Amino acid sequence: MAENRKARLIWRDDMLFTAFSQNGYTIPIEASPQHGGHDAGIRPMDLMLVSLAGCTALDVLSILRKKRQEITGFEVDVEGARREEHPKTYTEIWVRFTIKGPNVDPAAVERAIELSRDKYCAAAATLRHTATLHYDFTIVAEHPEEPMAQGA
Repeated sequence: MAENRKARLIWRDDMLFTAFSQNGYTIPIEASPQHGGHDAGIRPMDLMLVSLAGCTALDVLSILRKKRQEITGFEVDVEGARREEHPKTYTEIWVRFTIKGPNVDPAAVERAIELSRDKYCAAAATLRHTATLHYDFTIVAEHPEEPMAQGA
């Protein structure tokens, strides 16, 4: 049976709410200043991009670890373009990975992203109904420090 998830949103002031996850974490959520917000919280549509970044990052990092890739740094940047008319859904989303480490195999990264995109990431599966998702990655080779020679 599928796991049901829960969330709660409580109104605080003006257009500011506090969101509660079922495991007790909180996120301030607010409208843009043009709609009565005061820049005191994340906007709901931005949170969708964060959800996609988090979902795919967890997948890709887990897969790369299973492939025994030595990862020393990992970042995901997500950018989305939205429709101008309501509902202002995302129409295109770009997901860009920056992966650091010595000897990271590009084929392993490409496969990990493919598996996340096509099989594991529920956020991507949800968003691709309205948006075209584009993925790319950059590998930054980091070489371990060479041990210092100990002199006599």
